[in-house]
Amino acid sequence: MKPIAFNRQFEPAYGRLTRVTPLIRRLVAHNDSPFTAWGTGTYVIGSGAVAVIDPGPDDAAHIDTLLAGLSGETVSHILVTHTHRDHSPGARLLKARTGAPILGCGPHGLEGETVEAGADHEHVPDRQLHDGETVAGAGWTIDTVFTPGHTSNHLCYALAEEKSLFTGDHVMGWSTSVVSPPDGDMTRYMASLAKLLPRADRLYYPTHGAPIAEPQAYVEQLLEHRREREAQVLACLREGRDSIAAMVAKLYADVDQRLHQAAARSVLAHLLKLVEEGRVGAEGDSLAAARYFIKP
Repeated sequence: MKPIAFNRQFEPAYGRLTRVTPLIRRLVAHNDSPFTAWGTGTYVIGSGAVAVIDPGPDDAAHIDTLLAGLSGETVSHILVTHTHRDHSPGARLLKARTGAPILGCGPHGLEGETVEAGADHEHVPDRQLHDGETVAGAGWTIDTVFTPGHTSNHLCYALAEEKSLFTGDHVMGWSTSVVSPPDGDMTRYMASLAKLLPRADRLYYPTHGAPIAEPQAYVEQLLEHRREREAQVLACLREGRDSIAAMVAKLYADVDQRLHQAAARSVLAHLLKLVEEGRVGAEGDSLAAARYFIKP
């Protein structure tokens, strides 16, 4: 497969709210893992009365550090990209401390996540934002971009003043995103990637890792990677590798085995897309354990 221009150079300043641009600050939670990389990056937008994007996990110490860094300022909006437990639970802790409303993605969609930090089924926003809705404060304007696929409720947030997009887990610079059915959906994920291409964003800020420069070219690489992976899945079926386990063993032979469970979910997502398109069939009671075949 063609290599993706990943950027794995990032030095988080744990325990300190740091200035990124005149309008953006970041605090990285110490929940680093194979799935969260260096940890969850919580972003603060504006000054005085600020918006906070992705307050992170259920970690009181992280919220304490965030509020210490915002001493003398007011949190006016809490925005959440999606309901995985490394992103959304901290919103409830922050609301309890500040009274600020939780805005953004709606409640979690379906059961079934078996990777990452798991689903946050307790998330209920005070106001659900939809595609194209705007939230504004003193000196900043944030537009909502609906990007389902990684989860069914995933949102990105565009900071108009800096032409920057906060991409949550939809686009990450250090790795591809896991798409785990049933809530994750490969068809919707690829459509959501394509949706970003005509936009004029100059920089992406993922929740994990460093900013992404030249983002449209990077998204093109991600789309090409998914197309190539789909072609590999079809090639496996032609070779007689008709189970997900057999495909993962070949396609991810050089990947840390701790990530093979996540890889299996991604292969399942590709297969379900192909089944939906009528190109592949499945035999078995469980889609995860089914035998797959190319339709004539």
